[in-house]
Amino acid sequence: MMMGTLATTAGAQCKVAANSHEGRLLVFYAVPLALTAATVSPELVPGAVRLGFEAGPVPKPRRELQQTGECFFAKSENTSLSPVFARPRISVGLPGSLLLEASYLPPLKIADARANLGSVAISHSRNLSRLVRPTAVFITVRANATVGTVQGPITCPRRALQTTNPAAPCYGTKPSNDKFEPRMYGGDAIVALQPSGSHLTLYGGIGAQKIYPTFEVGFTDGSGKVDRTRVELLRSPTRMSLTTGVSVPFRSIFDFGAQLYSVPQDVTTLRVSGGMRLR
Repeated sequence: MMMGTLATTAGAQCKVAANSHEGRLLVFYAVPLALTAATVSPELVPGAVRLGFEAGPVPKPRRELQQTGECFFAKSENTSLSPVFARPRISVGLPGSLLLEASYLPPLKIADARANLGSVAISHSRNLSRLVRPTAVFITVRANATVGTVQGPITCPRRALQTTNPAAPCYGTKPSNDKFEPRMYGGDAIVALQPSGSHLTLYGGIGAQKIYPTFEVGFTDGSGKVDRTRVELLRSPTRMSLTTGVSVPFRSIFDFGAQLYSVPQDVTTLRVSGGMRLR
């Protein structure tokens, strides 16, 4: 019997504190994926549809955060699977000044990452312009959710593979196919201002996200052993978020914008967006 050809599986579960390096990395990469407001005013009338997109650079954590050691051998993780994050969006106006927003990123490979992410949000807006004329003022309250997976060689990228020491990390010839699940639910409140005589809309908001990220290793080493270690947080944290941005209409049906989304405890990201109203 050829024992060397039989793969064994390690499926340990490792729970870490949110303030550990592993825990902070999980949160660091989850929070920028939250579905923030695409546009805040004027609200879409019932039945109106906006097709849009958003894109931004993927943030990079500080070097010390990439040094993990609680669940694995102490080593640096490959946390830069793709330089950018982009996704399509659709918004649909509903009765009662409600707005439904959704986004789905199919499992297409971009650089080393293969994301399969879905997000949805529902919001209610109030136009308070009559109270503060001549400035147009909108207040929006939103609830959002994001689920899905991002897969790629995080624990053992090709450059980290080695075939000299079976006891050292990344012993093998095939990069890992690890899976990150950035599940989160949250809400925010946004105030938008459109000065009299201007087409610019400036907005800012505050919110919170409850985060349940998990990470699962997918690495088969040179001896055939499969590592399926699953990393979870001991306690799912709630993070405060801040949003600020500007939106500019163009020829009535188009809009373009830029946004800063910050979770002060973890990361700040820049996003650019655009959209077209079909009605």
